Amino acid sequence: MAELISKTPLDDMAPLTIGTVTLAEVDLGTLTSIAPYAGAKITEPFKAVHGMAWPAPNRATGKAGARAIWFGRDMVLLVGPKPDPTLADHTALTDQSDAWTAVTLSGDDVEDVLARLIPLDLSAAQFKRGHTARSQIQHMTGSITRIGNDTFLLMVFRSMAGTLVHDLERAMASVAARR
Repeated sequence: MAELISKTPLDDMAPLTIGTVTLAEVDLGTLTSIAPYAGAKITEPFKAVHGMAWPAPNRATGKAGARAIWFGRDMVLLVGPKPDPTLADHTALTDQSDAWTAVTLSGDDVEDVLARLIPLDLSAAQFKRGHTARSQIQHMTGSITRIGNDTFLLMVFRSMAGTLVHDLERAMASVAARR
């Protein structure tokens, strides 16, 4: 009988520090996409069962361990806790736990590194803590969320984990070489 071994998406490719920036793999726990049914009022039921606000477009609510991230038109990604079953009365719930790779990128030069890969202004003046966006990360579709002054949560499809590390490593090295 085959013996299966569980591996993380990055499988020991991280943590990685180059210059002032550190890349670290993150286990976010359960990931559930929540898509409200047409006309459903989800704001109050969501807050009542999960203790955090339903995020506005391009925003995230909650904190490490229990976060709600805007994930596109009429969709939120619940990160951490399993969804309360009563939400199924108002929304379609889909487990996404094995579909995504999540990393944090942090450090003094993090904005410069991300500027090489993401076509958005991620400066602290424009993209504050709790801001999130779905955008390109180099050539991959991903999610970018500022979770600290110099820390971002990046998510791409699990199948792109190696490419994400490669692209971030090159950008980190390029920025570090200029210092």
